Amino acid sequence: MKHWISAARPRTLPLALSSILMGSFLAAGENKFSWIIFFLAVLTTTFLQILSNFANDFGDTVSGVDSSERTVATRAVQTGAITREAMRNAMIVTSILSFISGSALIYEGLKDTDTQTILSFFGIGILAIIAAITYTVGKRPYGYAGFGDISVLIFFGWVGVLGTYFLHTHRLNILYILPATTCGLFAVGVLNINNIRDIESDKKTGKISIPVRLGRNNAVIYHWSLLVIGLILSIIFTYLTTQTNYLLEHQSSTNSLFYSILNWLFLITIPLLWKIGNGVSKAENSAQTDPFLKVMALTTLLFVITFGIGQIF
Repeated sequence: MKHWISAARPRTLPLALSSILMGSFLAAGENKFSWIIFFLAVLTTTFLQILSNFANDFGDTVSGVDSSERTVATRAVQTGAITREAMRNAMIVTSILSFISGSALIYEGLKDTDTQTILSFFGIGILAIIAAITYTVGKRPYGYAGFGDISVLIFFGWVGVLGTYFLHTHRLNILYILPATTCGLFAVGVLNINNIRDIESDKKTGKISIPVRLGRNNAVIYHWSLLVIGLILSIIFTYLTTQTNYLLEHQSSTNSLFYSILNWLFLITIPLLWKIGNGVSKAENSAQTDPFLKVMALTTLLFVITFGIGQIF
């Protein structure tokens, strides 16, 4: 069992939940939150993340990306702890569970909408399952060509946040593209740390990740840009919404300062983001880089929670 738990990579799950939490917080700020939708969204996202991790374990071993030379963050199939056949079967099971959970989510969230909307979400769900598998599995895995970053931005950012918000509210708010993009960029940051860690082994096996394309020094600059741009977008969003809410609701309220402080609570994550960026910059090998992957995932979750608190008050 411990090998399956390891293959599911629990440290990546906080990242998967971040976009669901962000979309739910935004909906709750408009008094449109549903616990049932939230639970089903969390369940579906968890299945999809586990599916992606299983597929990554399987695909990297089959392709030779994970070889005996890998000594940091070794994989279950690579080491023989789980057979290829068993992992393939696990991928099928988690795909089915993702589809069932996602179908229940779509039914619960969109049962009062039109057929076109329902079919659109089904299409997005199918694409999410395909994307989770084909990142490293298949004849031409898109993750090996350096397209993983854009996929993460789309699914962990725009689809995850805006899709969850829509399931709660049945509407879209164009301004919410800003925090959605922040979530996506921070998620790309986690992937980038992973790829910086594996840059040498990826070069040898032909996996052309963004760090392989850019080189380590430029990949570090790229990482800093993900953190800084993500933070700036949320600062812009908070400034715009804080000014509007203050004028509409709290102009004569003695609690306006308290509300304003809560809106900016997410800024407490800046020291952590700085620590991550600085740590990745100074890391000299894979072993020194690896710990920041977990820290980045947890910091993203903390960012979303503190940001969300500002939305519901």
